[in-house]
Amino acid sequence: MTNPQTTGDQDVVDILVADHREVETLFVELETRQGTPEHRRQLADVMIAELVRHAVAEEAYVYPTARKALPDGDQLADHEIEEHSDAERTMKDLESVDPTDPRFDELLAHLTSTIRHHVQDEESDLFPRLRAAAAREELVELAAKVTAFKKVAPTRPHPAAPDHPPANKLLAPGTGMIDRLRDALSDRPTSMDDLREKQQH
Repeated sequence: MTNPQTTGDQDVVDILVADHREVETLFVELETRQGTPEHRRQLADVMIAELVRHAVAEEAYVYPTARKALPDGDQLADHEIEEHSDAERTMKDLESVDPTDPRFDELLAHLTSTIRHHVQDEESDLFPRLRAAAAREELVELAAKVTAFKKVAPTRPHPAAPDHPPANKLLAPGTGMIDRLRDALSDRPTSMDDLREKQQH
């Protein structure tokens, strides 16, 4: 999602908020129900890949920081991870539904509602509190870690995978490599750049 060259002076909140805006753009386009079923499938695939990378990076780096830095960090992190799990189950279902099936839009509506609530929680509560409690240098360092981690993170939902560190840190890079191999073999777009390239051909 985020261009690694732009992370120099940005903190992790800047990176994650930019991710949120990119996913919201995909939601809005999907909600218009415009375009061919193939295009909608591609948009959904990119959205799922972006959300999975983002969530795994948050679980690996951001939520552990919240647990240490905030007095109620454990409860906050557990709540956010629970929301990720709900979204991941929905994404797993959405992966296998044809865009012409009425369930596609039902699942999409549930997912967008879940993610928008999650984004609101993070941006109005968790992120401002994290910025107030953690040193700027630590948040800038986290931005670099999150950006690098997303390059090797999974691109597909794995609802049964562990979602607490250190297990997710150990699983995610290997899972990410397997996902990327499957994505390459299926010619499936997993980023906005992939989608633009497909549209040009």
